[in-house]
Amino acid sequence: MTETKRPASKNFGRTLFRLLGPGLVTGAADDDPSGIATYSQAGAQFGYGLLWTVFLTTPFMIAIQLVSAQIGRVTGKGLAANVMEVAPRAVVLGLIFLLVAANTFNIAADIAAMAESLSLVIGGLNHEHALIFAATSTLLQVFVPYRRYAPVLKFLTLTLFAYVATALTVEIPWGTALLAAIWPRPNLSSDYLLMVVAVLGTTISPYLFFWQASQEVEEMNQGRISRPLRDLVRGGDPELDRIQIDTTIGMLLSNVVAFFIILTTAAVLNANGITNINSATDAANALRPLAGNFTFLLFALGIIGTGMLAIPVLAGSAAYGVAEVFGWHATLEAKAPEAVGFYTIIAAATVVGFGLGFTGIDAIHMLVWSAVLNGIVAVPIMAMMMTIVSNDRLMGRFKARPRLVALGWAGTALMGMAVVAMLGASIAS
Repeated sequence: MTETKRPASKNFGRTLFRLLGPGLVTGAADDDPSGIATYSQAGAQFGYGLLWTVFLTTPFMIAIQLVSAQIGRVTGKGLAANVMEVAPRAVVLGLIFLLVAANTFNIAADIAAMAESLSLVIGGLNHEHALIFAATSTLLQVFVPYRRYAPVLKFLTLTLFAYVATALTVEIPWGTALLAAIWPRPNLSSDYLLMVVAVLGTTISPYLFFWQASQEVEEMNQGRISRPLRDLVRGGDPELDRIQIDTTIGMLLSNVVAFFIILTTAAVLNANGITNINSATDAANALRPLAGNFTFLLFALGIIGTGMLAIPVLAGSAAYGVAEVFGWHATLEAKAPEAVGFYTIIAAATVVGFGLGFTGIDAIHMLVWSAVLNGIVAVPIMAMMMTIVSNDRLMGRFKARPRLVALGWAGTALMGMAVVAMLGASIAS
């Protein structure tokens, strides 16, 4: 009998799909409804003038997420557990508290945006839609084990391509857009600088660090080498190669989508004099009369899909952080009775986020508070991550290479400057 050979393209596709995991999901989760709102406002307010920020953040985003992933896989512990090794417990508790608060506000804004988007598409009441999304997300995390839930999250990353498709449905002056992206005009206005800070804060967020480190631990426990890499006498480099491919593709996808969101809103909204967007659904609604129902539908459904991906990442990263600080069992593979504290945090963050929708606080204020809290948490966490990844005792022979260390510290410095600018602008206003 002759053996039937599968086409090389199919084999390559399956191999690539197996390689992709935590990095892909983390990158996709960065483009949540809150991020979509920020990028939409950037495009609406400044046209193509902020496309360059996507290129600026990409290498730093890849570097810092590589650091978080390597910490998780090399040590076999999540980020919070590792930070406890280099910082006082009280400091870590304070940072985790701020992380949970920021994530909860972010969840609230995302659930509100998803509910409003579904109402725009099919009608109905926002609160009922919000309840469906909050309940579905929580139940999936609590009752579906990680080995079955991880492919669902990977599949949801496909929703991001809705924003690439959206850009293809509108007329874009590519020459003007690309020139602005590679040769931006100087603009030192306070509004412009504040939007630059907002894009940086949206792209590099603490919850992504905690999530990816913990997902590498989850993958380790499901993989062939179910031990921390630092415990291996030899080998382990293929795992780091996988992490690099996975993370690089995930972050590139994230920033390509951000680029297309800014591009679309600049070409349609800014070009037609609409310069103020307060939410992702505002952007979707504004696109409808200008670009047509199909463009509107793609944009609105993308909000729902990315939200279903982002809410578990936001709630899960908070739960991993809290559980690791208190020494609780923390894994999505466990059944609910085996990890009560961990799943309680997931449920509580989602329920409180849902409840904030009834308080009358508008989504834009929740996003501002989330951005400020994320900024306060990001810089010290990034500095601790760079300390950990450069530490011989914690990382063993897998201590980060000088190029990654340099990029990571540069990203930390950039984020630090962004946070100072954001806080200065908040105080001034």
